[in-house]
Amino acid sequence: MISLEKVFYIIISTTLVTVFILFTFVFSPNAVDNSRGKVKTIYFADNISKAHQKIIDQFNKKYEGQIKVETINLPFEKFSTNERKELLARYLRSKSNRIDIFSVDIIWVPRFAKWSMPLNTLIDTQKVINLLPFALKSCIYNDKLYALPLYIDIAVMYYRDDLLRKLSDYQEITDELAASITWERFFELQNKLKSPVNNFYIFQADDYEGLLCSFTEVMSNLKSDIIKSDSSLKLDESNAVKAIGFLHDLIYKKKISPKETTELRENLSYQYFIKNNSFAVRGWPNFLSKDNKLLTTDLKDNIKRAPLPHLSGSEPASVFGGWNLMVSKYSEKIPEVVKFLEYILSDEAQRILYQEENFLPVIKTLYNDSMFVEQYPELKFYEKLFISGVYRPFLEEYTNISDILSFHINKVLKNELTASEAVKLSSEKISEKVVID
Repeated sequence: MISLEKVFYIIISTTLVTVFILFTFVFSPNAVDNSRGKVKTIYFADNISKAHQKIIDQFNKKYEGQIKVETINLPFEKFSTNERKELLARYLRSKSNRIDIFSVDIIWVPRFAKWSMPLNTLIDTQKVINLLPFALKSCIYNDKLYALPLYIDIAVMYYRDDLLRKLSDYQEITDELAASITWERFFELQNKLKSPVNNFYIFQADDYEGLLCSFTEVMSNLKSDIIKSDSSLKLDESNAVKAIGFLHDLIYKKKISPKETTELRENLSYQYFIKNNSFAVRGWPNFLSKDNKLLTTDLKDNIKRAPLPHLSGSEPASVFGGWNLMVSKYSEKIPEVVKFLEYILSDEAQRILYQEENFLPVIKTLYNDSMFVEQYPELKFYEKLFISGVYRPFLEEYTNISDILSFHINKVLKNELTASEAVKLSSEKISEKVVID
């Protein structure tokens, strides 16, 4: 007999696919394939931001009468990251040629490689050489270039400089923060600032990938990978218990984070940080983008960047994020797709992504452009931060492993499981190698 849970999953999956088809054929403007005519239309599925649209408009103008990019908009406001992943996977499984290019979270590349076109021989070698090695690494799977980076992300801590200025040793603390303060000193700072209990540091601990990012960073501090990158898929149980215990302590023992973190994702965590006058929040570079309407000018001027704290005796660690572009192997417009991909890697397009949305550039030339860096000096901060960047596992099974771990870690942070119980249950599920498609 099929369980109610399985029936529910099938219904939800079918609904998502139906919605996706509607987006593709109804809501995508001019969704008529005119590839037989003079103009070749290519279809691009992503969360289409203002920066995306500006790049597309400029590309369409440049290639007017030859190539036209049409968008299939999958906005984050309507589709969660997991929903986007499942929509794309189920659509590509149908072998339709209706999507040519699609964006993926960097950790999805191994999973989507089987539906994607290897790009090794298609992309101009100079374009690849110009990519940041930190961004390029997430595009390679089984020694093949299966993706190209759209933009790179890296975790960062934002803090209230105006609150810090109340301290007599302001400069000393500022220097420590700039070099990645230890967690031990960070706990002391809460007492110095006399911050309200459980309202000092905000992080994302809902049952989703963001929780795995914090978990990965603590595991890195413990000099441990989450899981062995081999067929055994074995979890490092001892350090996993320590890492989960540490996150639990932030809420219940050290009392620097609120219980509400267990229900917070990025946008909600930013709201909590601002509305509750917290000192610091873990986030991503686009927190300070023009589109963040939560930030008043005065507040924005008082928010500073710093590397995340690290455990004493360990190296600082910030998880890499970002989105890559992949080409459907069912696409029939590869030459046109390649032109668009190479345009996205141009200085012009990468400037737009950063200027409009704070999406970090993926090309070396912009970090070496003295005039651009003078205009945006924070790029030097990020360039230095990349050195302490860490990756989540590049495994085809990773998204399933992440789902298992985030579910159980979230239970611990809600006091519904112990860290040991969560690791034991997670290990059992992971060892079953059940991949949720």
